[in-house]
Amino acid sequence: MKLDIAPQLPDRLDYRIGIIGSGFIVDDCHLVAYRKAGFNPVAIASRTRQRAGKVAARHGIGRVHDTVAQLLDDPEIEVLDIAVPPNAQLGLIRAACERGKVKGILAQKPLGMNYAEAREAVARCDDAGIVLSVNQNMRYDQSVRAGKILLDQDVIGTPVLATIDMRGIPHWMPWQRDLGWVTLRIMSIHHLDCFRYWFGDPEGVYCSVRPDPRTKFPHTDGICAYLLTYPDGLHCSGLDDTWTGPAREGCPGDIRIEWRIEGLNGLAIGNIGWCQDPYTTPSSIRYARIGDDDFHRPEWQESWFPDAFVGTMAQLLRALETGAEPEIGGADNLKTMALVDATYRSAQERRQVRLEEILNP
Repeated sequence: MKLDIAPQLPDRLDYRIGIIGSGFIVDDCHLVAYRKAGFNPVAIASRTRQRAGKVAARHGIGRVHDTVAQLLDDPEIEVLDIAVPPNAQLGLIRAACERGKVKGILAQKPLGMNYAEAREAVARCDDAGIVLSVNQNMRYDQSVRAGKILLDQDVIGTPVLATIDMRGIPHWMPWQRDLGWVTLRIMSIHHLDCFRYWFGDPEGVYCSVRPDPRTKFPHTDGICAYLLTYPDGLHCSGLDDTWTGPAREGCPGDIRIEWRIEGLNGLAIGNIGWCQDPYTTPSSIRYARIGDDDFHRPEWQESWFPDAFVGTMAQLLRALETGAEPEIGGADNLKTMALVDATYRSAQERRQVRLEEILNP
């Protein structure tokens, strides 16, 4: 069968995009993807003009603002692409809403420091008439989208068990040392959102965490295991192991992210290419149904990083065109943020936490 995993582009590609931030995710992902798709970034600002200028020169952005405030005041910008640490994001969304100049905002995940901040961000954008979307870019990993197609077309039957097993060593950002949290809001949020993308909202989650021995600053959520339960009996489990054994200390490593969905009529297994060398390695999938002699193994050239970032911007631009909700809209993302908060509460209180406890306290 054909797996149509390519994101649908807007009819209009020339929406004028203003970029806030100039780190790796902007320089090596957002702007590489935008140029490939034919999008139109016209201005950039960051903490320092020098850094913003280097990124602008690399990617052919014509306007570099001295300050973020100047960019927010730029009347030419239609869409704001915010790529800053979570503790700075809500303030920028507030400022953009107060000005009311832009039509849409693509915010980074996590959408703030917690569910409460995310809820405020969504409310402010609603009040300002600004379409808010969240860069949950794993939804546009090619294998993840292929898995969604298999589920939607009932290829492998009713899902029984789904797992995501991450054995990877992320590069922690300096701001994480100040915030005191590591994996759940940075890596696990991808996987929790992915489960929601595939299966909808769970009833609740049980989570257990321990520190990562390699990460020296104080934290609790280094290595995380969690179980999501659904009314129909479906179980989804994630293990996010940022230690992976002493792979950085001289032991041979087994670095990978693998997902698996088992259905009544078949199964699908995906491998995420992001943690491979190079990081632009395409993800892969293999799937089989009752009666198949072997796995089907579709292939593609695109990779999660940077190609998924075409999809995250495209779905916002299409929402602006059509007036429909973005595929990864702010209101929908509130449930992902609530699920992340539920994992923290579960780990602290050592019990299953229902999603409704966070959504309707």
